[in-house]
Amino acid sequence: MDKILVVDDDDAMRGMIKMRLSDTYETIDTGNPIQALGLALEHKPRAILLDLMMPDCSGFELCQSFHNLSYTARIPIFVVTGESAGKYREYMSNLGAVGYFEKPIDFAKLKSRLASELLTRPSERRAHVRVRMKLIVKLKGTDASQRSFEQLCSTDNVSAGGFLCTLPLDLSPDSSFQVFLAGAGHEHYVGRVRVVRREAPDTAWQRYAFQFTEKTPEWVLQD
Repeated sequence: MDKILVVDDDDAMRGMIKMRLSDTYETIDTGNPIQALGLALEHKPRAILLDLMMPDCSGFELCQSFHNLSYTARIPIFVVTGESAGKYREYMSNLGAVGYFEKPIDFAKLKSRLASELLTRPSERRAHVRVRMKLIVKLKGTDASQRSFEQLCSTDNVSAGGFLCTLPLDLSPDSSFQVFLAGAGHEHYVGRVRVVRREAPDTAWQRYAFQFTEKTPEWVLQD
């Protein structure tokens, strides 16, 4: 049975979609748009049903992220929203959406459109890709001079295995650090990473590639 990913912060709506599609599709759902990319990589859905207005990360941003990824770019995205079709249809089409359904949903039309789209698209099998998703992370450890530090940095290049970021620090190759996801006044421990690559070593700000040596389920992408 083909899998469909539903991303909507309305619990009742996700439950209704799951119930109405259960005879044809296995539904994976989340009310957290930040987790949606990880679920797409983990479950490899044949299609994505996406709400537009959600907290933390809007459907507009998420649609563009799905469309820009090498793996998820070929997954058809159907916008399911309470917003007027005339207001955003063309804009969402430019971001990569292939269909637009206003709430309340006409499930007969949705099923027909899903079936038609999936017939023309072979399933993809690709994993561990880089994702352009902006995150704020905090690194804790010691630098090359053995000075302790806690440093916030922004990254927009992440994967299940690590991330890239630029830091005003001199870090030794293969050195290990604690990593926390930061934001909205709180932080979550997500594991430990080591330095696997350093670019522009003679500049004050250096770009590092970090790889997880241990990882918690709090990280946004899982294997």
